[in-house]
Amino acid sequence: MDMQLDESTVLITGASGGIGRALAEAFAAEGAQLILHAHTSSAALEDFVRTRPWAERAHIVRADVRDPDAVAQAFQSGAARFGRIDVAVANAGVWPPTSLPLDKLPVERIADTVGVNLLGAAWTARAWMAGLRTHGPRPDGRGASLLLIGSTAGRFGEAGHADYAMTKAGLHGLMRSLKNEVVHVDPYARVNTVEPGWTVTPMAAGSLATSGAIAGVTATMPLRQLARPEDIARACVVLASPAASRHVSGEVLTVAGGMEGRHLWSPQDVDEDAVRARLEQD
Repeated sequence: MDMQLDESTVLITGASGGIGRALAEAFAAEGAQLILHAHTSSAALEDFVRTRPWAERAHIVRADVRDPDAVAQAFQSGAARFGRIDVAVANAGVWPPTSLPLDKLPVERIADTVGVNLLGAAWTARAWMAGLRTHGPRPDGRGASLLLIGSTAGRFGEAGHADYAMTKAGLHGLMRSLKNEVVHVDPYARVNTVEPGWTVTPMAAGSLATSGAIAGVTATMPLRQLARPEDIARACVVLASPAASRHVSGEVLTVAGGMEGRHLWSPQDVDEDAVRARLEQD
């Protein structure tokens, strides 16, 4: 199926991480031009892009997503290279690994998590909308698309990580507001959320390496496996596509193996070695 993303420009925040790199690969495979954002890992992102066959279609920008002016400048830099930005993926995020109850969480950690995960997504959306207002709708009727990367923690909560869970829950309100605002700028623009569950990324690797962690996680899923970054990226391509999802807006697509907020299996019944072996299969 032609996703109608060729010659579109896609901006991805947090493109240096596991899901970010998978997003870059997936959209590049559809023929899109890429604006790839990083902050502290911009050098690693540059090294990665340099090895890719689509490197000439990529433009790297550096910004702290907690700073709205820096985010706006990143969008302006991308627009100066490619013109209008059709798709934005607010993927940048942090998940502090130390588990602490809310009353023990340092105020600085809460403020930083909110600043990156929730306000960073809002500043990304704000800059994307400002660009649409400048450039106007595409003449071919391909509506623009904004994707917010949420988390199942925003639906079920996550004990010991209330700072993270509340930021991801906040994206639901942001999405449902923006879907009604953006059509006054581009009548076919859409805003959706992709909600991953546990995904094998560098950010989650330490927690998943703990003995019993995979069994505990997959015990809440009918599909006893973990997501790969590519699973999240493919879902984003579908929702961003004006061909596959032209009439889909304000929706949450959960990519979490059917996760529920309860155990479907006893953790003792989960074969962790089998789950790890599954990850190594193509």
